[in-house]
Amino acid sequence: MITLLLALGSSLAYGCADFLGGLGARQAHVLRTVMIAAPASLAVELLLWPVLGASFDPATLGWGAASGVASAAAFALLYRTLAIGPMNVLSPVTALVSAALPVGVGLLQGEHLTAAGLVGLPLALVAVVLVSAGHGTGSARPSRTALLLAFGAGAAIALQLVFLHQAPSGSGVAPLITGRAVSSAVTLAAAGLLRRRLGSERPAYGTSAAAGVLDSVANLLFLLAARSGDLTVVAVITALYPAGTVLLARGVLAERIHRGQLVGLGTAAVAVGLLALT
Repeated sequence: MITLLLALGSSLAYGCADFLGGLGARQAHVLRTVMIAAPASLAVELLLWPVLGASFDPATLGWGAASGVASAAAFALLYRTLAIGPMNVLSPVTALVSAALPVGVGLLQGEHLTAAGLVGLPLALVAVVLVSAGHGTGSARPSRTALLLAFGAGAAIALQLVFLHQAPSGSGVAPLITGRAVSSAVTLAAAGLLRRRLGSERPAYGTSAAAGVLDSVANLLFLLAARSGDLTVVAVITALYPAGTVLLARGVLAERIHRGQLVGLGTAAVAVGLLALT
C-alpha cells in the first residue's frame, strides 16, 4: 500500500509538472523553459541530500548519469510535444510508451504478478489512455513530427525511470543528484549551441521553476516506490500522470473533463485497488 501511495504521489507530481512545463513552453522556446526547470529540480535534490543521504559509488554514478541524459531528452521532447499538441492525442501515446517499456523490463528481470495484478495491470493501461484522451471526435490529427516527438518523449521518460530503478537501493538520493546535474549540464550546453534559435521571448520563470521542483518531487517518490515494490506495478501507476494534467486544466484553464476521462479516472481507481492486492 505504501508503494502504491508513493507511485500515486509521483504520478500526480509528474502530471502537475507537465502541465506547468507545457504552459511555459508556449511562452518561450522549450530550451528556455528547461534551462530553468532542470537547475530548479537539482536545487531541490541537493536540499534533500542531508535528510535522505547519498552514496556516490561507481554504479550509482553510472546509472544516475544515464538517467540524467534521458531526463534532459524527456524534458525537451515532452514539453515540446505538449506545446504543439493536440494534447488529447499525444498525451496517451507518451503515457503508454512510458509505461510499457518499464513493464517489459520488470517482467524480463523476473517480476511476477498475482491474479489480481494480471487484471489490474492491463486495466491500469486502459485507464492511462482514457484519462489522457480528450473528446476524440473533435480532436485535430497530429502531424508525423508530433507523433515522433510523443514516442520519443515516452521512451525517454521510460529510460529515465528504468535507469533510476537500476541504481543501488542504498544510494539515497545520489542517483537523482547525479542525473539532474547531468541533465542540467546537457540542457545548458544545448542552449549554448542553439542560442541563436531560441528567440527573444522571455521564459515564464516562476512556472518553469515550479515545473522543475515538481519533477524532482516526482522522481524522488518514484525512486522510493520502485525500491519498495515491483517496477511493473510502479511504472504503470506512475504513467497515470495525465490525470494530474487533466485536473489542473479543469481547475486552472476551465477545460472540460469529458465523459471518457471520467470513466478513465474510475477505471484507474479500480485498477489501483486491484494492484494493491498484489
